[in-house]
Amino acid sequence: MRKVDTLLTGGIVVTMNAKRDVIVEGAVAIEGADIVAVGPAERVAGLVQAAQVVDCRGQIIIPGLINAHTHAAMTLLRGLADDLRLDVWLLGYMMPVEREFVGPDFCDVGTRLACAEMLLSGVTTFNDMYYFEEDVARATAAVGMRAVLGQTVLKFPAPDAESYDQGLERCRAFVQAWKGHPLITPAVAPHAPFTTTADILQASAALALEFDVPLHIHLSETALEVQDALRQFEHPPIEYVHHLGLLDAKVIAAHCVHIVDREIPLLARSRAGVAHNPSSNLKLASGFAPVLKMRAAGVPVGIGTDGPASNNDLDMFEEARLASFLPKATSGDPTALPAADVFAMATSEGARALHLHGETGSLEVGKRADVVVVDQGAAHATPRFHLSPHNVYSHLIYAAKSADVRHVWVQGRQLLRDRELLTIDLAEVQAQAAAIAVRINDFMAAREGSLLNKTVAIGGFEQKETYEIQVKAPVEDIEALQARLLATQLPIVKQSIRQQFDTYFLFEGEGRSLRYREDNELAGPEEGGSGLSVRPTYTLTLMEGMHEREYQDSVILSRSRYTAQATYSLRFYREYFNPRREIEVVKWRHRYRVMFEETEFAVNIDQVTRPQGLGAFIEIKARTWSASDAEHKAGLISRLLRLLGLPAGRAVRGEYVDLARQTVL
Repeated sequence: MRKVDTLLTGGIVVTMNAKRDVIVEGAVAIEGADIVAVGPAERVAGLVQAAQVVDCRGQIIIPGLINAHTHAAMTLLRGLADDLRLDVWLLGYMMPVEREFVGPDFCDVGTRLACAEMLLSGVTTFNDMYYFEEDVARATAAVGMRAVLGQTVLKFPAPDAESYDQGLERCRAFVQAWKGHPLITPAVAPHAPFTTTADILQASAALALEFDVPLHIHLSETALEVQDALRQFEHPPIEYVHHLGLLDAKVIAAHCVHIVDREIPLLARSRAGVAHNPSSNLKLASGFAPVLKMRAAGVPVGIGTDGPASNNDLDMFEEARLASFLPKATSGDPTALPAADVFAMATSEGARALHLHGETGSLEVGKRADVVVVDQGAAHATPRFHLSPHNVYSHLIYAAKSADVRHVWVQGRQLLRDRELLTIDLAEVQAQAAAIAVRINDFMAAREGSLLNKTVAIGGFEQKETYEIQVKAPVEDIEALQARLLATQLPIVKQSIRQQFDTYFLFEGEGRSLRYREDNELAGPEEGGSGLSVRPTYTLTLMEGMHEREYQDSVILSRSRYTAQATYSLRFYREYFNPRREIEVVKWRHRYRVMFEETEFAVNIDQVTRPQGLGAFIEIKARTWSASDAEHKAGLISRLLRLLGLPAGRAVRGEYVDLARQTVL
């Protein structure tokens, strides 16, 4: 008789083997890290002698659940910013906070908290993508869970890498350090096509192939992502990465919500796995992944929770239940994706999606002993029927809760006994998490209370000259004014014709405004084009704390002025900044940069078309860091006005937004 460490006996054994055998009164024997016997309880009892016998009568013995996609350490950002679009949530809140707080301690505490939550809901394996993944790995291994851990690579600075070169080096070092670990499978994790480059994706694929490790990436999560990919790459995301050779690696593709039909065979032929994240996709209004089509084509689809900041939990029972409902609702077919198939997605098929099917995902001899015992004694589990083996799947998907999980083993080591965590001091981890949350809360409160802080947080802003000298005067005849300007024979450094669409965000308090500008410069045939073409640029300018001082015909404005390239949409900034009011100004601008008394000035001759009735203006501007230089340039502007034949006293006060505000009131 073979001596074993643990015998689980008397429960319903849901094997998830190729035949999906269900053994009503079954047993599972564990020796060391492995499963050494599975079968009817009476037969297995005659084969082994166990040091520990666990009575599982009235309970279900299942393979450990597999969370196919998450960002575990983001438990510390749970509930920080919700009910936002994906781009606003990610770029406006998550990434700025991560740049400020994410480090080794953050990842250690956040991962331990995530492991506690997952073990309590029957998860034994998870697939992660985050920063400082070596610290995530150390915490996961110490707890005793199994994981595929992907070190993130981005094209812009990340919390653990100042450049993508450094990110790739860090990823290589991580893979080398953890390759061959019994619990941790290191992975390469280029975040997504829109946050990387072709070079990064190709280098990531080469690294994954060199070490034969998985490659974890977000693909086709939103309709906007696909639209942008078609415009930028002339291919949808999955087709694009296929052309770059990414699918030659062991790909784990997260989301695939807006996958194009012709891309599905590409995933199937490459044996890529897909991580379906129903809660996150619904919460962020990303859409409904075509799970039925992908599975029909032979693509293994696992179920993931996504990160706790976008779900906001790691409960795989809840996730599997939702995953079962979505195809039914979207197809109108209540037989679509039956409970047994959904349970496979959470176990055996999820293991295939993670390229771990040789180790885990089913209760079979030779597999690692990743085993969960689910109690059936709760009110929501009563009564129980046994008309067919499918009744147990219906119970697990439609009725069971994470609170029903009683015991968990990973790699033969018991990590949860009667809902008591054996390798995590949960109270201590929660206390550490609470302390970090206080710091994050204070940071966010300060940021949300300051337009400047909130602006700078999303990155890319540079402070510009402190002083702006300007004069603005109404114009009755634009052509006559242009003729007078040319007649002065002032040196013209540059000239252009533009149509500008300015959206001003106004906030509570004086002197605070944010301008989003779409600036369309017209390029004529002399620049090599046939006819006129438009070269649009987009900028965001923050003006805060403005103080005015009149100087003859001009005004010296002293203020903090920050400018950045507007890399996101107007809708993004509107939802991120949530202004009290908006004013739109549209104008045609003839811009001249002229030299006058060895000083460069911008001379703008503007026809304002919106709001209607505002009219035409000449605007002369200069900027400087120096107060004395500002006064000098103010004097020059007065003389320049006289040279252009503009009479004194015609100047108007304020920016176009101020004039527009008076018009639209």
